[in-house]
Amino acid sequence: MRRRFDLRHQPGFSAIAAFCIAFLYLPVIILVLFSFNENRSVVRWTGFSLKWYAQAFQNEGIRDAALVSLTVALVATAVATTVATMAALAVTRRQALRHQWLVLAVINQPLVIPEIVTAVATLSFFAIIRRFTGIHGIGYLIAAHTVFCIPFAFMTIRARLEDMSLSLEQAAADLYASPFQVFRRITLPLMMPGIISGAMLAFVVSLDDVIITLMVAGPGETTLPLYILGQIRRGVTPEINAVSTILLVLSVLLVALLSLLTRRRR
Repeated sequence: MRRRFDLRHQPGFSAIAAFCIAFLYLPVIILVLFSFNENRSVVRWTGFSLKWYAQAFQNEGIRDAALVSLTVALVATAVATTVATMAALAVTRRQALRHQWLVLAVINQPLVIPEIVTAVATLSFFAIIRRFTGIHGIGYLIAAHTVFCIPFAFMTIRARLEDMSLSLEQAAADLYASPFQVFRRITLPLMMPGIISGAMLAFVVSLDDVIITLMVAGPGETTLPLYILGQIRRGVTPEINAVSTILLVLSVLLVALLSLLTRRRR
C-alpha cells in the first residue's frame, strides 16, 4: 500500500517548525528574563532583582495609565459582549435575514478595514461631535474601543451558537416554556463558554490597543500601551520590561481561566 502523505514527515518540516517557535517565543523569554535584571541594561545580565517591579508599582504614571486601561477595557468589554451576543442570536436563532451577508459585513467591518483608517475616521467623527456639542471626556475612547471589540466577541459567540443543536430549545418550547425561559435555562447556559471567550478576547484586544487609542485619547486619558510607547522612545528599560511581563502574565491567566471554565462547563 502507498504510504499516506503526512506533512510532518516531509524534509525540513521539523526545522521550520522549530525556527518559527523560537522566533515567536525567544523575544518574549528575553523580555521576561531581563525584567529581573539587577542592572539597568537590557542586553547585559548582572544579577537577579525584583527592584524594577517595585519601581513599576510605585510609579504614579504607570498606576494612572493602568487604571485608565482597565476602566476602558472593562466597560468596552461589557458593552461589546452584550451587543455581540444579541447580534449573534439575531443571525443564528431566527430565520435567515434577507440580506444577512450585508449584516455580517457591517458587524465585521473593523476586522476588514485597516486599523489606521478606522482610527483616522473615528478621530474626524468625534472631532465633529465635540465641536457641535462641546462634550469632552473618556466616553469617546470607551465608545471607540467598544466598536472595534464587537467583531472579536461576535465571532466566538456566533461560532458557539452555530455548533449548538436546536433540539433542546425546541423540546423546552414543546413543554410550554416561554421564550424567555428557553433562553434563560437552555440557550444562555449552553452559549456561556462562547460569551466568556468573546469577553476575554475583547478585553485583551482593548487592553493592548495602540493605534485607535493614540488617535482618540484626550488629555489625561493615557492608557498603559500609550505610556509604554512614550517611554520606549527614550529607550527600553527593565521597568518597561516588568510592566510588559505583568501584562503577559495577565493574558496567560485569562487564557488559563477560560480553559478551566470551558472544561468545567463541558
